[in-house]
Amino acid sequence: MNIDTPAFLPTPEPVLEVERLGDEIAVLCAHLDAATARLLDLIREFDARGGWNTGFLSCAAWLSWRVGLDRGAARERVRVARALGTLPRLAQALARGELSYSKVRALTRVATPETEERLLAVGKAGTAEHVERIVRGWRLVDRQAEARETARRHAIRALHVYQDEDGMVVIRGRLAPEVGAVLVQALAAARETLYQRARSMDAEDGFAETPTMAQQQADALALVAETALHHGIDPGAPGERYQVVVHVDAPVLADADAPGQSVLKDGAHVSSGTAQRLACDATRVVMRHAPDGQVMEVGARTRTIPPALRRALDHRDRGCRFPGCGLPFGQGHHIRHWAQGGPTTLSNLALLCRRHHRAVHEEGYEMDRQPDGELSFRRPDGRLVPEVPPPAAVPRDPVHALRAQHDAHGLHLHARTAMPGWLGERLDVGWAIDVLHPLAASTQ
Repeated sequence: MNIDTPAFLPTPEPVLEVERLGDEIAVLCAHLDAATARLLDLIREFDARGGWNTGFLSCAAWLSWRVGLDRGAARERVRVARALGTLPRLAQALARGELSYSKVRALTRVATPETEERLLAVGKAGTAEHVERIVRGWRLVDRQAEARETARRHAIRALHVYQDEDGMVVIRGRLAPEVGAVLVQALAAARETLYQRARSMDAEDGFAETPTMAQQQADALALVAETALHHGIDPGAPGERYQVVVHVDAPVLADADAPGQSVLKDGAHVSSGTAQRLACDATRVVMRHAPDGQVMEVGARTRTIPPALRRALDHRDRGCRFPGCGLPFGQGHHIRHWAQGGPTTLSNLALLCRRHHRAVHEEGYEMDRQPDGELSFRRPDGRLVPEVPPPAAVPRDPVHALRAQHDAHGLHLHARTAMPGWLGERLDVGWAIDVLHPLAASTQ
């Protein structure tokens, strides 16, 4: 019995519909990757121009506050953005939707301008899993090459500390890697304490003088030293040895424009604003001087903010009160300075972190307590500091807006734009690394 069969069977409509859904997913993912490339360009420029440096430790910290990224994801975005600045081929492939962000993120861990082209071929040919495996093998070869330098680096270590002509202390040295790692970690922790959670304002409304990374490092080193001494690095020495003394004339504390001295023990001058900030919460000793400068009377040493009141202040404020900051500890600040007649009472006190305490005393920011007990902060130009950044405007149809933007730039994406060239063969990672890595032969 003969049965006539058609040359081909038509694809059922439900299958075609599912395939169309899959194509739409692939196209939209390509659009998102292309948009991610633009986002990374913006992050790289924003980072390079220091737009985040408004009390934040890093661009990643600002991203976490401003756009709600997880801290780890924010750090990765900044790392990838910086790396793509020197890897134009990978950056272009991402911008054209040919490589996913996941692949680019992995490749930027090992890519250099010299190896970028061959790693780009890996990204286009393989899946994201293939790329991750190649990168892991690549990094292993890198570590083996670095191991040959360990002995040489260990011997080159020194630290020099000396005072320059202007009184500044200069530190120069080379530390063993493990010692340097401890120092870097300590400085990073100190910077985070000082700046990471200082989420104070939108990046475009920065402080009058924002600290550079070098200045942040200097501040962090000071905090590391203070913390070490506070925790008894030399318990046999008297506590007085580690105090920093500032001699300030009373009129200077009451009025920054008043004549008078404001100097450290060794005679170095500090500004009146700095003296007022330090005097907010410090040990105070009143001295009376004769016209010729001789000390006539020395009063008892007292705390500007007594311990019991300080505990109440910590309990009430729970950290820095500057909008968006939230550091879990801070310095006691007199809203109306005690030298100007302000009382040392809980209602006239507020906790501010080091960064924002300096902003209020020395950078023109103002704070007041309102009749309802809430605090208000104003920038040097008088504008109110918002508690949270305003939300970004989102179009009613963001997908359509994204597609239209890419069409306007001549970027035409389809379902196979990011499809890898892999044909299903087994991945031999060892062979791939031997072929691709420029140092592979020398490490065998």
